[in-house]
Amino acid sequence: MTHTPLKLHFNDVHKRFGRRPGLIGVNIQLIGGEGTVLTGPNGAGKTTLLRILAGLEKPDRGSVDMGLGATRWRRCYSDLRTSILYLHQHPYMFDGSVSSNLAYAISDKHNRCLCQQRISEALKWAGLTAIADNHAKTISGGERQRVALARAWLREPRALLLDEPTANLDPEARTRTLELLFRLKESGIALLIASHDPHHFASLADKHLQLTQGVLAEEFSETSNVTPFRRTHP
Repeated sequence: MTHTPLKLHFNDVHKRFGRRPGLIGVNIQLIGGEGTVLTGPNGAGKTTLLRILAGLEKPDRGSVDMGLGATRWRRCYSDLRTSILYLHQHPYMFDGSVSSNLAYAISDKHNRCLCQQRISEALKWAGLTAIADNHAKTISGGERQRVALARAWLREPRALLLDEPTANLDPEARTRTLELLFRLKESGIALLIASHDPHHFASLADKHLQLTQGVLAEEFSETSNVTPFRRTHP
């Protein structure tokens, strides 16, 4: 899966929550093949920012440059929804098998053979072949996260926004999730990961952003004492 290089600029994004300012003049870039980790205290607006970037929540003010000059968010949110995929912290599983959950990510289901081929490829890519027929609502948290990433792989977004993708996962499940994220990044997808544990993503992150009291700033904290993720498969 290869993607055209992405370069998206979000400028002067503002969002209020009642009388309380949530996001204040946020500027952020999403660049293909780059990983960015977003941290901040609870209630800082990390999830809101991800949803705005994905075209799912309207900012009070802000513009987007998708390569043709800056335009208002409300004029390009449908393009954002096409290009950017947001994954919730707790991936939703539809009734049915793991395979049938992957089928929801395929837009063209008229060619049944091609559809089955793509599902098989996604199962293999995510290491889910052995549980393809299991009911999706009975699988573990780590397996659910891999199903969500396999659906993303099938959707082929240009950017993937993830909200705490390794929260409450055991070390083995976390490593497998990180490996899939590494592959997505290698394919040219821009990754933006909101997390309270940035050290888990040390080898994925080209940038570390901190959101505090509505203001976004780049962090340059020392992470050399953290053992980074290493791939276990080619």
